[in-house]
Amino acid sequence: MKEDNLSAFEDFFIVGFSDLPKLQFPLFAAFSLIYLMTLLGNLLIITTIYSNSHLHTPMYFFLVNLSFIDISCTTIIFPPMLARIFQNGTHMSLTECLVQAYCFMVTLATEFILLAVMAYDRYVAICHPLRYMTIMTKAVCMRLAAVIWVVGFVTPLSHTVLVSKLTFCDSHTVNHFFCEVPSLMKLSCSSTYTIETITYIFGAVELMMSFLLVIISYINIVSSIVKIKSKRGRTKAFSTCASHLTVVILFYGSICSTYVLPPSTYSMENNKVLSLVYIAITPMFNPVIYSLKNAEFKMALMKTKNSV
Repeated sequence: MKEDNLSAFEDFFIVGFSDLPKLQFPLFAAFSLIYLMTLLGNLLIITTIYSNSHLHTPMYFFLVNLSFIDISCTTIIFPPMLARIFQNGTHMSLTECLVQAYCFMVTLATEFILLAVMAYDRYVAICHPLRYMTIMTKAVCMRLAAVIWVVGFVTPLSHTVLVSKLTFCDSHTVNHFFCEVPSLMKLSCSSTYTIETITYIFGAVELMMSFLLVIISYINIVSSIVKIKSKRGRTKAFSTCASHLTVVILFYGSICSTYVLPPSTYSMENNKVLSLVYIAITPMFNPVIYSLKNAEFKMALMKTKNSV
């Protein structure tokens, strides 16, 4: 058998956290709690918004999409990761790795665009409050959601197809807790120049376009906030925007350091830590940041709880 055909028959070994045997129980407990809190928090958002008709507005419509993305992202990663903590690593076929990598990239690409659209929604609400419902109509929101998801599913296809054609004739050990494109490219003995170029271009373009929309939206939002005469009104508006901006910086910053920089500079050890930020921390805190501090949502939540 030729060496460059080995990848067609051998599995990949996912190291996970097997290099930290003394921390197996603490890690399992911590990640289980994070996953449970993420599921409950985001499901609570979806249920509450669905159950209260006065929350059927553009802002909460996009929030439901964000919650669904967060649930999907953590579910793609956490159950397999938790299962392998006590197994000292597990094996995955190339097909399984590619499926997980593709699904993960779909959630990333979708959230990029969704966060930008949510920033635009807040811009319209704060800067053009009288025209908000005529601009952000139900039809417009549905079209925006369709674009978000279509782009999210289409963008990672080229990466996945190209990775599937690589040969892996050296090590098959993935020093990560899940499969992703950069970690697979590190194991390839064939040229990854094309994939690196496409990854860099697609990542940079998608990141910069969505982040530019966020920046433009917030420049206009801040400009409108400083014109509000009421101190209470300015504080409330700024608090809402600051929360969203915090999540944007956290999410975009960690993604940028991993996927926009050339994959040749990729470090698996550093990426484990960075990955936990946008896979675990951000989805867990999104319900708190976007909704649970919102007075309108709290009232709706209490109404839903009382009706149960």
